[in-house]
Amino acid sequence: PSFVRAGVGALVLTDPSSASFDFLMSKQRRVLIVGGGFAGLCCARDFSDDFLVTVVDAKEFFEYTPGILRAFVHPEHFDALSFTLQPVIERRMGCKYIWGEVTELNGPERTAKVKAMFSQEAETIDFDYCIISSGCNFNPLHKWGESLWFPTVHEQARPHGSWPHIDERFIEGRRRHILEEYSAIKDLNAKHATVLVVGAGFIGVEWVTELRYYFPNLKNTIIDFLPNPLGPLPPGAAKYCKKYMERHGINQFYSKKYAPDDAEFWNSIKLPNKVDKEYVCIGVKASNYFMPKETLSEKGPGGGGWILMDMTLAVMDRDDNIWSTDEKGHARIYAIGDCNAGGIPGPSPDKDVGKWPIPPIPKISYPGEEEAVIAVKNVCKIDRLMFKNETHDLFGTPLEVSTMHWPWGAGMFATSLGPKDACFVLGANWEKGSGYTVVWGRLCAWQKWIIEWSKTDECAYGIIGRLIWHFVHHTPIHLFGGGPRWGY
Repeated sequence: PSFVRAGVGALVLTDPSSASFDFLMSKQRRVLIVGGGFAGLCCARDFSDDFLVTVVDAKEFFEYTPGILRAFVHPEHFDALSFTLQPVIERRMGCKYIWGEVTELNGPERTAKVKAMFSQEAETIDFDYCIISSGCNFNPLHKWGESLWFPTVHEQARPHGSWPHIDERFIEGRRRHILEEYSAIKDLNAKHATVLVVGAGFIGVEWVTELRYYFPNLKNTIIDFLPNPLGPLPPGAAKYCKKYMERHGINQFYSKKYAPDDAEFWNSIKLPNKVDKEYVCIGVKASNYFMPKETLSEKGPGGGGWILMDMTLAVMDRDDNIWSTDEKGHARIYAIGDCNAGGIPGPSPDKDVGKWPIPPIPKISYPGEEEAVIAVKNVCKIDRLMFKNETHDLFGTPLEVSTMHWPWGAGMFATSLGPKDACFVLGANWEKGSGYTVVWGRLCAWQKWIIEWSKTDECAYGIIGRLIWHFVHHTPIHLFGGGPRWGY
């Protein structure tokens, strides 16, 4: 039979026969991946051999978000953190890429409305499975979660942002924003201006130390509502960062609530005349605008709006029902990474989150990729059950979907203190002050650079990055942590 390519990377028979149709149904199921970040690209790599994969992302490029702060003070660094998605997804992985925004997802019908970048209207596409890995925004004080640390890519958010003249859906638009901010900081530095960084988590600490290193004339102050920097991380890491900032003349005030309209607040941090520039570096905000309300949390960081999921990462509704199922009750849509609720409290949530089935998971890249591997394995198992009539694996074990666990790698945090210093925490969990500060100083700065380079290379489908990182998440044997002994 003859074929034409259509739509979501699918093959359509121009002269179908029943045998050909059965072949396609058994070999070529369609997977839609919403989001081309760490977790989405991990899924695309794993799905590419056995499924027709389509990745939709509202921007044309990938950027290594954990390292983007340095690009604003050293713009050349942006090239090392970013690449355009289309050549990687289509030429290297052999998947389909749509540069556009998912505006609506229909779970029961398994369809999505996608507005491509240069289209006036959204088109409806269908799929067999869907992985939502759309990430999140930062800054809960802004309606759309606007911040420097993530580009403004949602079409409805752009007109209401602080830089509507720049379209950050383009890689050159993102670069232009970085250069504009860099120029503005240069002007502030020339005036010996005062700068306030609100929030002393790892983003705030990294940002204020980057400013100090590259623009030494700035008079920097950092504040936080908590009594120490780095939030719940171990005291050793907080102490190391505090000492670094003290040595470099960064004013620090803790147990301070941000109240920009209160004169007493400014007096209490020794800035009675306020500051020339403020940077808000606190919290996250959901950006799941395409999901129906019944699938989103009513509470949570930034006011809620996070995608609800069960222990298998399948999307749930507020009545604890799987949102999208096939005729045999198997889930068809999964939410992974920063877009999901990040924890499962269970039917009767305990005040002690340690007693939850899955305690809250930090919104960082490592657990997102761990969840990606689990979701991919679950889709593959369901596909074998549904379309290949298989019930057991090669070792005779019944095919059953896997449940999520709290990933031990979610407790790893590398915090930069300028380009020549850093500290690395290992073994942190949901308990305040947990974990161990195991590497610090120049050695840790080198470690962070190696992680940054190799992860970006892996996401770009580079051989060195994949060799370094593949078995970090595709672990064949779990000797510790909550994963199954023989892997997923």
